[in-house]
Amino acid sequence: MLTTVLAGLLAGLSLIVAIGAQNAFVLRQGIRREHVGAVALLCSCADAALILAGVTGIGTIVERAPVVLDVVRWAGAAFLMAYAVLALRRAVRPGELHAATGGARVGLRPVLTTAAALTFLNPHVYLDTVLLLGSLANQHGDDGRWAFALGAVLGSFLWFFGLAYGARRLAPLFARPSAWRVLDGLIAVIMAAIALSLVLGG
Repeated sequence: MLTTVLAGLLAGLSLIVAIGAQNAFVLRQGIRREHVGAVALLCSCADAALILAGVTGIGTIVERAPVVLDVVRWAGAAFLMAYAVLALRRAVRPGELHAATGGARVGLRPVLTTAAALTFLNPHVYLDTVLLLGSLANQHGDDGRWAFALGAVLGSFLWFFGLAYGARRLAPLFARPSAWRVLDGLIAVIMAAIALSLVLGG
């Protein structure tokens, strides 16, 4: 049982520990020290829901409904490109930045809405988290699949909370507005690149 949980943990981490739109957003919120716990909790719970959906077999519905993935792909590409433009504007307009916070404080609702959009408007999350992890979990039988899912869910919570709160250690570096300009410039590139890959990858 413990071995199966560990297998799920490693599989889950292997899929989420990568530079992507969601992780870039979590990192930025962690450095800003703004709604850190809420963002980490939302991303972790969303991942958990998607993993459980895959284990219970919902992945077959996703697999048989390519039109749904197409809608998500185009909506996700549009959202990511819009977010990239906003990040680029923050990077090129230093007058909007403040050394202590990296910009004016944003309310909880828009922050969580953005985090949710970055999570659910990414078609790869359905292919990787729902289909792939669901398939891997179901290879462990009726009992073992839940242990595998537990490990994968645990991996998500460890990663997102570790990333969100660990980012605070970078706060001294981001005491300078120039560091925020670099970060937002990188985020703009990441978001635009992912949006482009969604469009061209269709």
